[in-house]
Amino acid sequence: MARKFIDCREYPSEMNCTVFMSADREDELLEAAVQHAVAVHGHTDTPELRETLRSMFKEELKKAA
Repeated sequence: MARKFIDCREYPSEMNCTVFMSADREDELLEAAVQHAVAVHGHTDTPELRETLRSMFKEELKKAA
C-alpha cells in the first residue's frame, strides 16, 4: 500500500501555508488534514470539506532500491 500525502503549498492561500502531511492510511490522513484545515485555515468540518480534502490526496512514489 502506497502512502498518501497532502501538501498545502500546492493550494495557495493568504497565509502561504507550507504544511505537508502523509500517512499509510487514508482515514488517518483525512483526520489530520481536517484538524489542520479547521484549526489553521478556519474551515468548518463538513462532509464537503472532507470530500474536497480527500480529492486532494496523492500517492507517494516509491523510491528505487
